[in-house]
Amino acid sequence: MAGIAQDWEPVVIRKKAPTAAARKDEKAVNAARRSGAEIETLKKSNAGTNRAASSGTSLNTRKLDEDTENLTHEKVPSELKRSIMQARLDKKLTQAQLAQMINEKPQIIQEYESGKAIPNQQIISKLERALGAKLRGKK
Repeated sequence: MAGIAQDWEPVVIRKKAPTAAARKDEKAVNAARRSGAEIETLKKSNAGTNRAASSGTSLNTRKLDEDTENLTHEKVPSELKRSIMQARLDKKLTQAQLAQMINEKPQIIQEYESGKAIPNQQIISKLERALGAKLRGKK
């Protein structure tokens, strides 16, 4: 056993220094006060606020806020929705059957017939081909 030797030097294990967040912790501050250590406190102006949001409205935002024009999406005109419905009923098709013919969801046909859809010329042309009727004005 001559090859095995023991090392009797002391090994010191230390904790890591506290991070910046831990140094600001309330417990750490109170412990430092009790021990008599110097504590520096700073009052930050605008601390905890979103300065960019509270600094007032930007030019574009102000223009949008002052704009009184009522902007809405274009809806399906009433003559188009009536002509879609009439052509579909003339062919004796349900909304679901018509939707399947043009490879769209039945909800699309329902929205067009109720006038809630935003007009899409591709869908309208698919409807014209499937129904064999001219739905729009002069091409």
